[in-house]
This record gives sequence, structure tokens and C-alpha cells, in this order.
Amino acid sequence: MAHWRFIKFGAVGASGTVINVAVLYIAQEFLLRVIEDFQSRLNYSIALAITVATISNFYWNRRLTWRDRKHEVHRSALLLFIKYVMAAGLSIVVQSLLTKWLALSMHYILANVVAIALASVCNFLVNDRMTFRRRKKTQAAHRTSPPAPPSTDVHDKP
Repeated sequence: MAHWRFIKFGAVGASGTVINVAVLYIAQEFLLRVIEDFQSRLNYSIALAITVATISNFYWNRRLTWRDRKHEVHRSALLLFIKYVMAAGLSIVVQSLLTKWLALSMHYILANVVAIALASVCNFLVNDRMTFRRRKKTQAAHRTSPPAPPSTDVHDKP
């Protein structure tokens, strides 16, 4: 089961990578072209690309990767998204810093793809264990199972 979850996570991550790279390129080359300094423009472009990809990844990870845990996590999508962003915060920082560092020696698009790949394993582990974690069986069973009906067995009466 865990390997299928990681495969689903990888598929969602691959789509997020495409979104990330597309938004990064469009922002860097067109939308934010008015910012003349390359590094400043790259900072804003990376932030926009990560934001759009994070929203997409959250949606699809909730719908596909951890669908079986949907009843086990907090029901509010907004609160779950906040947990998701907090859990992914480390990988967002790692991706941003690696992209900027690698962009010093390679094309920024390639640098971004390498950074995404390196940060994705950390992102999966943090989300699996924190954001979409399973509740303890006693808590989940207690909240989802209805109370036992009163006994109607005639042998129980005095």
C-alpha cells in the first residue's frame, strides 16, 4: 500500500512539477519582465510558481494520494491546507534555496527540476506522517462506530 501511495504522490508531484516549471517560466520571461534585476525577478517567479503548484498538489493529494484517509483527518479543507503548507514548508525552503544555488551554475529551469526532485522525498514523508496521518485506531474507531444497541436477548433478563 505504501508503495502505491508514493507512486500516486509521485504522479501528483510530476503534475505539480509541470505546473511549477510552466508558471516559473511564464512569470520569469513574461509576467514579471518589468522587474529588471534577474535575481529579484527570480525570487518572485519562484514564489509564484511554488504557490500555484502547492495549491494544485494539495488538491490532488487530498483527492488521490490520501483519499483513503479522508475520513481520518480534519474535515475543514482550509485547516488541512494550512497543515499541508506548514508540513511542506521545509521542502519549499529547500526547493527555493537549492534552485537559487543551482541556478548559479545551470539554467534556472533545470535547477528548479533538480531541486524539486530532491525536496520531494522529504515532502512525502512529512505529509504522510503529519498532514494526512492516520488517527490511532482506538480514536478513529470510537468516532466512527455507532454505539452498541441495547441487548434484546431474553437470556439477559432475570
